[in-house]
Amino acid sequence: MARDSIYELVDDLPTNNMTTRVMRALDFIAPNEWENLVGFEYTIRAVTGEKSDAMIQKIGERAIALYEDKKQGYQRAMWLYRTVDNIDTTLAKLAIANTVGEQIRWLGFLNRITPKADTLQGLDLSLKLATELAAFCLINGIPGDSISDFVKALGEYGKESLMRMVALVALDGIVPLGPDFIGKIASILDGTDPKELEGNRLYQGIRDYIPGATSREKFNVIQRNFDSTSGWMRDLVSKSGVTREKIVDSLSTFVDVTDRKLDYLAAFMDMTTNYYEHTGTQTLARRLIERAVNEI
Repeated sequence: MARDSIYELVDDLPTNNMTTRVMRALDFIAPNEWENLVGFEYTIRAVTGEKSDAMIQKIGERAIALYEDKKQGYQRAMWLYRTVDNIDTTLAKLAIANTVGEQIRWLGFLNRITPKADTLQGLDLSLKLATELAAFCLINGIPGDSISDFVKALGEYGKESLMRMVALVALDGIVPLGPDFIGKIASILDGTDPKELEGNRLYQGIRDYIPGATSREKFNVIQRNFDSTSGWMRDLVSKSGVTREKIVDSLSTFVDVTDRKLDYLAAFMDMTTNYYEHTGTQTLARRLIERAVNEI
């Protein structure tokens, strides 16, 4: 469970690293939605427009108290955001150690990383969507299977929450699986035995937050959630005109990408970015600040 205070988490967010560069590279999909808000006080000012130091202090204190209240779901949501990224960071330090400026020494990684099989990649995306559902329900204090509420809210996502979903679609969907990633994942889920989930590391990490008493019941929630959000993902791809080529071209402004290395790109992004935790921290801060303002 997350233990750091929300102000420490926001204060400690990086201003420039692999994650922030990747998020900026994906900005073309949802232009001007994401601002890398760093620093708790700065975030309060940016979210509220408040200028009074005394009021900012009150808002901050109330937001911190809400986060620390274990009856609320904020700390558990933060834990989920972290878990998504922590699953695939075993080799991250090796990768980052070979980062020089804005360029990545790819050749040193090719014997260390392996592209995920389509089946595993498809399960991972659907499990990350289930994590987003669980975090949304925890933040809003509603039952964990409130898929219809989640889908409705997804249509209203903006700022860092929208960019988290943009990165999910781009890096976990389009890049590794191609333009028909939704159809591929639907087929993968249709052919998956729920018992297969038990060996999936991400599922092991989040299963307690997915409603259901058995793997089959939990899998049904995961599958229904994917089916329900497919329309939103299709609309995002259609409206933005995003393609694998456009994503790679944008990422190539700071990553050396060639066709030979493309299969490794998604695995490399998993290893060297924590976009879920980064934007999740920002989402939580925004929600806490907005609630604190309303309560004050």
